[in-house]
Formats: sequence, C-alpha cells, structure tokens
Amino acid sequence: MTDPQPLRDPSTPNDPAPLNNTSSVSNTFKKLQAQLRGSVGKALADYSMIAHGDHVMVCLSGGKDSYTLLDMLLSLQRSAPVSFEITAVNLDQKQPGFPEGVLPAYLESLGVRHRIIEQNTYAVVKRVIPEGKTMCGLCSRLRRGALYRYAAENGITKIALGHHRDDIVETLFLNMFFGGKLKAMPPKLLSEDRRHIVIRPLAYVPERLIARYATARAFPIIPCTLCGSQPNMQRMAVKSMLAKWEQEFPGRIEAIFSSICNVSGSQLADLKLFDFAGLEGRRHIEASRTEVGPIEAMNDGDEERLAEELAMGLP
Repeated sequence: MTDPQPLRDPSTPNDPAPLNNTSSVSNTFKKLQAQLRGSVGKALADYSMIAHGDHVMVCLSGGKDSYTLLDMLLSLQRSAPVSFEITAVNLDQKQPGFPEGVLPAYLESLGVRHRIIEQNTYAVVKRVIPEGKTMCGLCSRLRRGALYRYAAENGITKIALGHHRDDIVETLFLNMFFGGKLKAMPPKLLSEDRRHIVIRPLAYVPERLIARYATARAFPIIPCTLCGSQPNMQRMAVKSMLAKWEQEFPGRIEAIFSSICNVSGSQLADLKLFDFAGLEGRRHIEASRTEVGPIEAMNDGDEERLAEELAMGLP
C-alpha cells in the first residue's frame, strides 16, 4: 500500500482545461463541464450526500466514470458551501499487465491525496469462477470488502462510487429480468453492516456525457481485463437493449430513471411496501371526512341526463 499523498491546496485552481485551446472547442468543453457540474451538484444536494467535515473516499478504477467523478468532486470542492476532504483510492487487483504506475502518476500530477491498495483478488476470481461464467459478482464483493476495510481503518465518512444514470437503469432491468425484484442502485445507501455510507454523485449523469468528457480530458484509461473480456454477460445484453430503445425513442432512458425517482407504492403489488389490508379501514375513515361528490350523489336517471348535457356541451 502506498503512503498517502498530501492533500491538494483548496486555494489552487483545479478545474481541468480542454487539451484543444481553440475558442469553439473550449466553449463546448466549458458547457459540457458546467452541465456535469450542475447534475452532480444537484445529486449531492438532493440526497444530502456530503456534509461539512466529511472525508470522502473516491474509488478510482482507471475507467472514464471514476476519473470524471474525481474531476467533478475536486471542482465542486472549491465552491461547495461545506468543507470536505478527498482521498482517491485505487485497488490494484493484480490483473496481468495492469499498468501500476499510471494512476499514481496521474494523481500526483493533480496533487490529490491518494492510496493504492494491493490485493490479489484476480487470482481468487480466476480460481473460483469457472471459465465462461460471469466474474463481476465475486469480483465486486472482494473489491467492496477491501475498500470498506480501508474506509473503516482511515476515518472515511463517505465512499463515492462512479456509477452513473445508465448504470442505475441497467441494474433495474437486471434485477427485474434475472432476480424478480423491482430494485436498482440508490444514489445513497447505508452498507449492510451499517458502518459505511456509499454515495453515487453521478446518479443524474448520462453515460454519453461522461464519454464525451473523458475524451476531451484524455484520461489515461485503464481497461479491465476481467469484465472487458466478457462480452456475453447479462449487463451487456441489457445495455444493448436500452441503447436500441434510446435510438428508436429518444429520452426513454431518462423517462425510466424518472420513474425510479417517482414510485407509487399503492400502485404496485408489494405487501411490504403498502398496507393493502388496511384499505378497508381507511375507506370508512376517509369517507366520513370527505364531502360526497356530484356524481356520487346522483339519483336514478341522473347519469343519463348528465351524459346528454355533456354531449350538448352544456356546463
């Protein structure tokens, strides 16, 4: 495990600049960056993700999502109404060919405090999971355990992950199709052992914007040789399905995500989510408090007369 690096001076500007300095490209980049900042800032506020004095651990994998997450939090750190610390943490899983010097060099160039945790989860996954089977489940559990352990030992109060809006929607369908559950990824959660709070500041951000931003910033992307070598896994199938929907019906992914944020428990069928058995009692109580509407008070023949009046356009 590497020694922690000094925390960046908050007074030092750290907003990244586009590599191409032409005016049109620069303006386009600034608009994109502002859009990302706005979405991340709204998610932070809506779900009270970061409080004054928090020590946020940004889990950095070397992919476009976690690089973008770190950029946004560093940028927002300068203007946020609360003061918080950031430590970037990477888990070196000892995958063959992993370029171990890339992330430390990048983080040192930013002046960001960071840690590299070394744990050979790759060997465990390859030994336990049969060839051709999805490795992500075990890999993520091992990775989560290592990160949670570091957080507990180093005073981390929030664990920030790079999942974006599309990840959340994909997880919704994965759980529906393969788990029989209406369940996705929450923007903020308490771990099962109740010791850690996990946040997903990119929850409102579409993946396509992250891809554009990562290209403009020319992040030193490190591909995953585990997940990236499994083109037939279920998540890829769901991602492909959603991409086709979005192409045919633009805005559909956003509409699905909005539905996750606007759940009506009484219109579903989960006995644990809504008290269906208690409806009888509520009907009598609420009926006594509510005036009878005009249609409910109609006598015999009133329905036919009302229909005729409506057909004639009468008030």
